[in-house]
Amino acid sequence: MKHLLITVAFLIQAGILVSCGQKKKTGYYGAGDFETVSKIDAHFHYLSLDDRYLKYAISQNFKVLNPNWDGELPIDEQLHVSHEIWSKNRGDFAFFGTFPVDGFGEEDFSERIIARIDSCLKAGASGIKIWKNIGMVLQDSSGRFIMIDDPAFEPVFQYLESNHIPVMAHLGEPKDCWLPEEEMTDPADVNYYRAHPRYHMYLHPEVPSYEEQIRARDNLLVKYPGLDFIGAHLGSLEWSVDELARRFDSFPNFKVDLSARMYHLQYQSEIDREKVRDFMIKYQDRILYGTDNEVHDLPESELPRKLEQIRGVWQAHWYYLCTDSTLTTRGLQLPRDVVDRIYYKNAESYFR
Repeated sequence: MKHLLITVAFLIQAGILVSCGQKKKTGYYGAGDFETVSKIDAHFHYLSLDDRYLKYAISQNFKVLNPNWDGELPIDEQLHVSHEIWSKNRGDFAFFGTFPVDGFGEEDFSERIIARIDSCLKAGASGIKIWKNIGMVLQDSSGRFIMIDDPAFEPVFQYLESNHIPVMAHLGEPKDCWLPEEEMTDPADVNYYRAHPRYHMYLHPEVPSYEEQIRARDNLLVKYPGLDFIGAHLGSLEWSVDELARRFDSFPNFKVDLSARMYHLQYQSEIDREKVRDFMIKYQDRILYGTDNEVHDLPESELPRKLEQIRGVWQAHWYYLCTDSTLTTRGLQLPRDVVDRIYYKNAESYFR
């Protein structure tokens, strides 16, 4: 997992979320409510046929939404795992399929994508995930980078919109991606791009800029106003709740998830807590909770530690969103109805 809050180990060792002794206020959840409240992790990469991860999530009152992506792992393998887990756990597990972009420029390019979308839906997918290779990797025969608003994708998005198929899109990257390491905001971004220099766009000035990535995504939202659209990772606008608010006001179909970008919210709330809190309350119906947790097959001896790590991330986020106590950052203490919407109601429809 790309982002792991530095408080996790401390939380696990100290048990602070359970024993902090915070007094409950009417209309708010406390730290001790974590296990009793229904929740959905709407961005959880499930890459194993081992259903113990899901059983553990259920024990913590979580459902899991697993987006496939056209990245390092074969998408057919991801679809197989997703279908197998979903077929046995339909009430607690959902997934979004994805499509490859091989053969761009070929005559049947869009038809093959649409056929793949249909295959994903028949396998149980609730929607389709689009990845950052569109805009950052995919090129045509002349070397031109292909953006998500390219005319070649028009039949695909017309199909998605007309058939009411939800889309989760990881387009672009955090703004840190286009900065040198010493100017990055999030230490986890430094670690990620150091380990994955291919995606550190500061090192690749030939790739379309951050602004071009966002502009292409916004163009898509203009062209397809009926598309149920989730911008993964705070829609790559993690650095500014003002910029996110502007998109929410402009595009009624635009939602975002929080996955792997909680640090950026915390960073902004250190500067102006009430501004971030007001943003979360005002746009509560446009925000989905998610982590970017990722699980694989593990040796039996490593499983307990992995489950502790997952719980630690979940608890740290709960502490920040639901309480007003301070670990590294003072919590937002969002009202119960806001928490219920962000953590559950906004993603509930994806569980068929």
